[in-house]
Amino acid sequence: MNRDVAFGLLIPFLGTSLGSACVFFMKKDLNPLVQRALTGFAAGVMVAASIWSLLIPAMDQSEHMGKLAFLPAFIGFWLGILFLLFLDSVIPHLHMNAENAEGPHSKLQRTTMMVLAVTLHNIPEGMAVGVVYAGFLAGNTTITAGGALALALGIAIQNFPEGAIISMPLRAEGKSRMKAFGDGVLSGAVEPVGALLTIFAAGLFVPFMPYLLSFAAGAMLYVVVEELIPEMSEGKHSNIGVLMFSLGFTVMMALDVALG
Repeated sequence: MNRDVAFGLLIPFLGTSLGSACVFFMKKDLNPLVQRALTGFAAGVMVAASIWSLLIPAMDQSEHMGKLAFLPAFIGFWLGILFLLFLDSVIPHLHMNAENAEGPHSKLQRTTMMVLAVTLHNIPEGMAVGVVYAGFLAGNTTITAGGALALALGIAIQNFPEGAIISMPLRAEGKSRMKAFGDGVLSGAVEPVGALLTIFAAGLFVPFMPYLLSFAAGAMLYVVVEELIPEMSEGKHSNIGVLMFSLGFTVMMALDVALG
């Protein structure tokens, strides 16, 4: 693995870590309006990344199938949805601002389940970066170094507010600044690990790259629809979430087209 690819895999993790460091500079928890805005932005980035960086390349790689070129993307997308649905049902976790935990009954602390919720969220992002870089390393002509970097940068940008969104509430729950920062960093560590594992797995299944790309897209969109959109829409002034969603979408779209 070359140095540029290794750096690309670490970029999203760096975004989460820098966002988590906000706990050292901010004295109060995030304003609910700001939190909705940041969540909306993250959702927009993930939707755009799923389309431009994952689903469109998956269908481009299946052009030889003619009118059935959509089929690998269709199948992979649903496998990604079902995979996240499975993880969602077997991992106890607690979403931000939620009173009741999801998944199996657990005696885990509230803060631990909050970290698990963000970790669950980060799994498909790591897979997405990993599978795109795997395609690039395999010499796939539909995936360029710029396109892979655009995805890594886009996810890093939306990971920055996510890092703050996890570390600040943990601080409000009573954790020290250092522990809240550490948990935020830990929640993002799954991304480079997941990306690396995905690269190794994808190397064994290069012919199935369209399925892997769309699998990552399905997993990411599950998180957006199940978690981020409800969070950005709750309470008063939900239109801020919509506006920031649009901003995140267009930023990621621009990155992918400009760098790809």
